[in-house]
Amino acid sequence: MTPTNLFSISLTLFLIMDPLGNIPVFLSVLSKVPAKNRRKVIFRELCIALLVMVFFFFLGNAILKLLHIQPFAVQITGGIILFLIAIPMIFPKAKTAEEKVDTDPFIVPLAIPLVAGPSILATIMIYARNASDSPIVLSGIMIAWVFTTVILLSSSWFSKVLGTRGLRACERLMGLILTLLAVQLFLQGIETLIRTPIVVAIK
Repeated sequence: MTPTNLFSISLTLFLIMDPLGNIPVFLSVLSKVPAKNRRKVIFRELCIALLVMVFFFFLGNAILKLLHIQPFAVQITGGIILFLIAIPMIFPKAKTAEEKVDTDPFIVPLAIPLVAGPSILATIMIYARNASDSPIVLSGIMIAWVFTTVILLSSSWFSKVLGTRGLRACERLMGLILTLLAVQLFLQGIETLIRTPIVVAIK
């Protein structure tokens, strides 16, 4: 397991989960849940999100192999997806919950799509392309999930300390870092494409 790859994957997945950016939505959705139960609800939803992400980790590898998708296509697509995810983080619109819930929210909207949304699931499927990297990717998912869980369980504290402006600033910084990772992954895909024989690329 390469420490550099593990750090890069963990950081990328953490940035896509965007726990700091999701704090206002979590607090809004949980506003009518008794304070003593909020952490239990958050932890339950995050566990559900983790199960969904792990499921897509194993399913994604099979799908990509079935479709015979080439490594360069995975890298280029991954770079584009990460870039599209990063732009709204740098230039954010106001995040609001799609619906208000009067009781404990179950699965929607906290687990899905706020934590385990289409963006993170697509990225996990892309990372799962190489079987040799499976332990690294799975470890990266767990590490990113743990840090996300810690932050969201402490959402009230972070909201008080950082405030709205502080949370926005942190989200924009995370978006900037994610943009750099996206460009790097895209360029790696181009390099792999150049080195790939034309016959293999067309096949």
